[in-house]
Parts: sequence; structure tokens; C-alpha cells
Amino acid sequence: MKKSLISLLYCLTASVSAQSPSPAAAPHPVTTSTSNAHTTVRAGDDFYEFVNGEWEQKTEIPADRGSWGVFSMQMRDTELQLQKIMQQLLQPESKLAVTAESNKVRDFYLAYMDEARIETLGLSPLQPQLERIAAIKTRRQLAQILGASIRADVDPLNLSRYSTENIFGLWVAQGFHDPQHNHAYLLQGGLGLPDQVYYQAKPKMQALQQQYRQHIATLLQLAGLKDSAARAEKIFQLELALAASHTTRQESDEVTKADNSWKLSEFSRRAPGMDWRAFFASAQLNRQQSITVWHPKAVIRTAQLVQSHDLHVWRDYLTFHTLNHAASLLPKAFAEQHYAFYGVALAGTPSQAPRERRAIAAVDEALGDALGQLYVQQYFPAENKARITTMVSNVIAAFSRRIDKLDWMAASTKAQAQEKLKTLYVGIGYPDRWKSYQGLAISPQEALGNQLRAEQFATQQALAKLGKTVDRSEWVMSSQTVNAANLPLQNALIFPAAILQAPMFDATADEAQNYGAIGAVIGHEISHSFDDSGAQFDAQGRLRNWWTAQDLSHFKEMGQALATQYNAYQALPDLAVNGQQTLNENISDLAGLSAALDAYHATLGKAASLQHDRLFIAGYALAWRNKSREASLRRQLLTGGHSPARYRTATVRNVDEWYRAYDVQAGQGLYLAPEKRVKVW
Repeated sequence: MKKSLISLLYCLTASVSAQSPSPAAAPHPVTTSTSNAHTTVRAGDDFYEFVNGEWEQKTEIPADRGSWGVFSMQMRDTELQLQKIMQQLLQPESKLAVTAESNKVRDFYLAYMDEARIETLGLSPLQPQLERIAAIKTRRQLAQILGASIRADVDPLNLSRYSTENIFGLWVAQGFHDPQHNHAYLLQGGLGLPDQVYYQAKPKMQALQQQYRQHIATLLQLAGLKDSAARAEKIFQLELALAASHTTRQESDEVTKADNSWKLSEFSRRAPGMDWRAFFASAQLNRQQSITVWHPKAVIRTAQLVQSHDLHVWRDYLTFHTLNHAASLLPKAFAEQHYAFYGVALAGTPSQAPRERRAIAAVDEALGDALGQLYVQQYFPAENKARITTMVSNVIAAFSRRIDKLDWMAASTKAQAQEKLKTLYVGIGYPDRWKSYQGLAISPQEALGNQLRAEQFATQQALAKLGKTVDRSEWVMSSQTVNAANLPLQNALIFPAAILQAPMFDATADEAQNYGAIGAVIGHEISHSFDDSGAQFDAQGRLRNWWTAQDLSHFKEMGQALATQYNAYQALPDLAVNGQQTLNENISDLAGLSAALDAYHATLGKAASLQHDRLFIAGYALAWRNKSREASLRRQLLTGGHSPARYRTATVRNVDEWYRAYDVQAGQGLYLAPEKRVKVW
């Protein structure tokens, strides 16, 4: 699951407070299957292989996917559901309610699917932007263009490694120290490769860098620019200089280092080289008193490069990124080149997804809530929401009991932790209030125009929130997203409807399977409020240390022990899991699994047995079934916050119940002596 360091405050149903779990009406039937188990592997040697080995041997990753597993299956099922909705919308007499919003969904989709029209339009939708870039003659004009190109498209679930092709990332959310009002955050950006690590002088990276140079040159050539190879090299060298100033994923996760509030009047002194007055005016940020600079080193270096690099290089850089950003909705030659690099070279995915699927993904990106309303009406029954709400309450209650039992934590720290649980907001299925797209013009004949207008519309909506009171009910993902989120700054959880379906949640399945799968996900997201990042925020979402010095020291020691454990996992011959980079996710996996198991025990009461534990833990391992292509796995290891699924399953080695349920003995591969098992929360 994804985790956000900070985001908009959120409330869907009501505050879900810790309460007693719902009692079981009757003993649970024991039906969870592990028929895909690899029977020649002992559970104690490799639990992932024990549960999922046969499935992995038999499974082929689809040609248009970088990986395949439970979440991919849910995404596929959701895509099929959305395709059915789209087919209904396209019928002359649709049974769906026709609204201004549903018409926008339909027209956006139709324009995306009209490849002939896209070919006819050529580069004309981009001409105004390309002409403005070509007209840059001064550093002031460069600053204006850079400011005007800023889009509020920062994914709040990936703030710590944001490196969009925009020169900076802009994010609007509540303040670190003012959770009642929205503030502006500036993040590092300007790269066409996924992360600064891809610009390092390592053999595998250098091979990709050469392919990236060729990609730049090809797009420039397709746009009719001469000397494309030489120009591509200068663009790459500029990005190389930008990347050298970027903060690593690991360092960027240290939230206190992002707590840098600069007054607008200070930017020229702190980061000389950029005409900041012109930049902020074009970015519509000139009325702000201050901005939080998440990555100051990158902002300082970018300003220097604006001053030092030739204007013709900057013009070419902006031209390329304008083309690159729009390539999937430009004529076929541009779109195919874009996929050849980002799909095949970077992700190792040989075939592109069908256009229908890409169209729906684009609709979701631009009109997520408009599509979401149609989705939940058909695919998220009220009884599912009621059951998940009960399950969330049960897991929160279990987490609360675990806090009370901690023998290493002072009473004052426990009280603060319990306050976070009591004020925790949970959104299940869909938001309280759907976003409005009134004022966004969507045409059935302008695919790229629709995308550009939707991006600008979203940016204007974000800018309009600056200085205003935070809307604590706002979501950061659509209801049809197969994911879940914890938002520590707003002390909130989000569980979209799309993840609340089989196999993660199956209304017809045994509760062992549901608690082991979606229950552990719920526990995981709750635990993010108490991981090494989330634990830095208090119950109001304010960045504040609420720990005693001794408690914090002990917590960090446990975190380091878990990081050391994960550092030992060799995922590729030349690349291991980064235990520190993935620490907050690993903490949440462990704490969430433990809390979900406790919650499941509470529903069973005296009926709990080793067999129930065995099925619950097997359900957990089944939920992490996944197979990845090497390129996708490498990217995850280099830039991702999550450990690969195999090692997320290995979390069980820290849970005492796993040893008893599967008779794991000393000498087996995953065995840890009791004193070596990490206990977090």
C-alpha cells in the first residue's frame, strides 16, 4: 500500500474510534485454501515459496504488464468493470444517469480513442506552448515560462521522491505547523528518468542513459528539429546537473529535513540565479507570504543552472519535455517512441496495454470522481461498506490494546498515541463529497487539449485552496483505485472501493482469509500513523515530537533492527533490498499484521485455534503473491518505498504465532530466536 508523509485532512464517514470488536455470531468455517503451495519447500525456510511457489511456477506475466499478482488481478478486474461502464455510457439510450459529469467522462474517452483525429491534429495542440518556448530571449522570460509550466500534479503518496519533468513539483496541502490552513510546498523536479539514481555512473544505469539520449533525440527529430543528437546530449547534461542536486529517497523521507519555510522575499538571496519575482508571478504564487521548500538543495542548484546554462539549451530542454509529456496523445510515431522507452526499456514490458485500457486510465486521471460516482453505484454494495467499517473498528481496537500492553513505552507517550487513534478519520469506499468539474471544457475531438485543460483545471483548483481552511474530507485518490493510503499529516486513512473486492476482500470467503488479506492492509495503514515517519506527527497532524527521549530511542533501535533484517534480502544478484529506504513500509507490514491477527482472535473468542492462525497467515501470504519482470523489480528496489512481495511475506518471521502455527524450528531459513524477533507496536 502506498503511504503519504503528508496530505489533505480527510474524513469520510465519521471518526472511527477504538471500540470493542464485534463478536462472532458463530464459529468461522475453516475454508481458506493453500492449494498453490510448493509442497517441497518448508514453511520455515521460505514462507512465500511455501504458499505461492506452485502459482509462481505456473504463472506468466501478461505481455503488457511489468508485474503480475493479486493487486494486478484486482486492477484488471476493475478495468473490466470500468470498461462495462464506458460501454453503457456510449450507448444511445444509456441506462446510466446522464449528467454533465458523465458526459465529460464519455467525451474524454471518445477523444482519446479517436486516433485518426489525433493524427490529423499533429502537433497543433502544442503549437502555442512550443512558440512561447521558442520566443525565450532573456533569463526573465525563461523564469516566466518555468513558472507558467508548473502543474499541481504532485502525487501526495510519493512526495519523498518526486522528480517530475516539471522543473519543480508544486503541492498544496495543510501546513506542517498550521494544520488548519493550506500552504504551498515546492519539491525537486526537472528529470525525465524516474529518479536521481538513474543518472549515476553505473553500468546498468549508463545503458539506460544512452537509450534515454536516443529517446530525446528521436522526439526532437520527429518534431522537425535539426541536429537532434547534439541537442539531446546537451539536454541530458542539463538533467545530469539537476539530478546531482536531488535528494535521495532515503534522505527525503526524513520529514524534518523538508521543514523549510522560506519567505518569498528570501528566495533571491537563498537561491540566486532565478528571477523569482517573475517565476512566482507566472506560477500564481506571488501572493503567498512563504513557501515550504521540501528539497532546498535542488531548488538552489536549479536556480544556478537557470543562470549558467545557455538559453538555447533551456529552450531545447523545455521543447523536449513539452513533447515528452504529451507524446501518448500525439501522432502514432511520438506515442510509439514514448512507449518504447518508458514501457519497454524502463519497465521491461514488451507490449503496450490496449488503447481502451489506456483511455480509461486517462479518464481516471483527469475526471476521477466523475468516473468514481458511476463505479460505486454499480460495484460497491452498502453491505460491503458496513462489513469493512466493522473490520476497521476491530483492527483499531486491537491496535489500541497493543499500545496499552507495551512495556517499554511511558504513560505520557501512550496517551499521545491513543489520542491519534481516537481522532483517526477513516474513508471507506468513496468520499463524502465528490469533486466538481464544472468549468472544465471537454471535447470529443480534442484528446490532448482535454488532457492539458484537465491538468490546468486541477492546478487552478489547488491554487484556489491556498490560505483557505483545510477540507478534511478531501480524498487523494479515486474510488476506483486499487490501493489504500495513510495520510499522517491529516491523521486519516483511505480505503477506496476498488481494493475492497476479491481477492483482498471476499464477502463469501472465510473471515480468516479476509482478516489475513484486507485486515492486514487495514492494520498496515493504521500502523503508518506510527511508523518512523508517521510517528513524527501528532493527533492534529502537526509535525511535533510527542515522544519521551527514552521511548524514541527504543523505537529507533527497533526500526534499525528491522532495517538490518531487510538489508540481508538479496532480490537481484547485484541489488539487495534497502532496509532503511523501505523501513516505514516494513514497520507497517509488521505492526499491521500483528494488529489484524489480534483483531481476528477477538472475533473468534474462545474458538481461536492454531488452525485459524494457520489459515489467517496463509491468507496474508496469498495476498502478497506477485511476479515481476527484472526491469520493474530493479526500479522498485532503486526508487520504491515497498519491499518486494516475497520479503513482505517474510514479515511473518517476527510473529510468534507463525512459529506455532507452522511448527517452525531452529535451523530453518527464516527462523529467528525469540529475542531476535522485532516487536514494533
